[in-house]
Amino acid sequence: MKNKSFLIIGGGIAGLTAAIALQQLGLDVKVYERFPEIRPAGAGIMIAPNALRALARLGLDKAVQKQGYVSPRGIAILNKQGSVLSEISTSSQQYSTVSIHRAELHQILLSALRPGTVIFGKACSDTNQDEDGVTVTFADQTEVSGDYLLAADGIHSVVRKKLFPSIKLRYSGYTCWRGVAPCWPDSGENSQFTETWAAQGRFGVIPLTNERTYWYALVNGPSGDKRYAEYRIKDIIQIFEGYHSPVAQVLSRTPDDKMIHNDIFDLETPEQFISGRSLLLGDAGHAITPNLGQGACQAIEDALELARCFIQHSTVELAYRAFEMRRIERVRAISQLSLKVGKIAQLDNPLLCGLRNSVMRLTPASLQNKQVSNLFHVEF
Repeated sequence: MKNKSFLIIGGGIAGLTAAIALQQLGLDVKVYERFPEIRPAGAGIMIAPNALRALARLGLDKAVQKQGYVSPRGIAILNKQGSVLSEISTSSQQYSTVSIHRAELHQILLSALRPGTVIFGKACSDTNQDEDGVTVTFADQTEVSGDYLLAADGIHSVVRKKLFPSIKLRYSGYTCWRGVAPCWPDSGENSQFTETWAAQGRFGVIPLTNERTYWYALVNGPSGDKRYAEYRIKDIIQIFEGYHSPVAQVLSRTPDDKMIHNDIFDLETPEQFISGRSLLLGDAGHAITPNLGQGACQAIEDALELARCFIQHSTVELAYRAFEMRRIERVRAISQLSLKVGKIAQLDNPLLCGLRNSVMRLTPASLQNKQVSNLFHVEF
């Protein structure tokens, strides 16, 4: 296996983490990223205990914790007035949940690779494979060949569309705005991660380092609605008028040009991730709604599981099959759970919201944390 070459399409979290894991095994890896450089744009991301455990196996947990904001108490679900409905604790886990700016995580991952591993400005336009290897064609009409292909080019994966044309995106029923405000929430550096559920919509407040706050807002609506794409900060403030502090605070401190909007889609987990010499990783194979904060976390898990399969099996083909068997069941379960959480969180009928809130208050914390423990517990 050491004399085989691997082409990774996509230099996001999935592609970079996979490249790190395979390079640490001594494998020949190249990553092809469509953008000309790592972009400073983007918003925050949460690294849950399962993903931080995986990063620890790569020797990257300390760097992520140093650059990121370590949650002191997990995450709290609040009502519109700011009262706690539920708290999800990670205190029983070996690793905490860490928030970090996406661009800063990308830089940590890129720095862990050998110089020259990532080739920027290479947008994949087509792939072909036969019994001898794979060939990737880029938008600039150049080509590159290798022995195997790892598709990590995201939810809109060009490779997946070529290999699995029947797999379609699935709209969740809600749309999302995200941003980073240059301030901390009211409670400063001891702020807890919070998510507020109410009929008007859902609002998350996630502290970052350097006195910044990552926020996200989700409301129900049709996909492709041009009104939502044109919304500015003042429109988001209006939607969430009357929500507890610091919702208005972090919104008002966010410039319009720093707000990102996108409809929320996922993929129904396919029956296979393998097509010949090609394998789907991360969102390219199993895009998940963000309701559990597990999209990037599962991409990181993919990288560690693939490396483990390479260690345990004598051929790439056997490793691919073992990876597929191990990963499909887990990502399908997480994807389905995330959809269910989203439906509950996005209730917009005030009566149903009140009933939901009452049930959440009465649910024992031990039961909630047991469910979370099953999500976070994974061995590599």
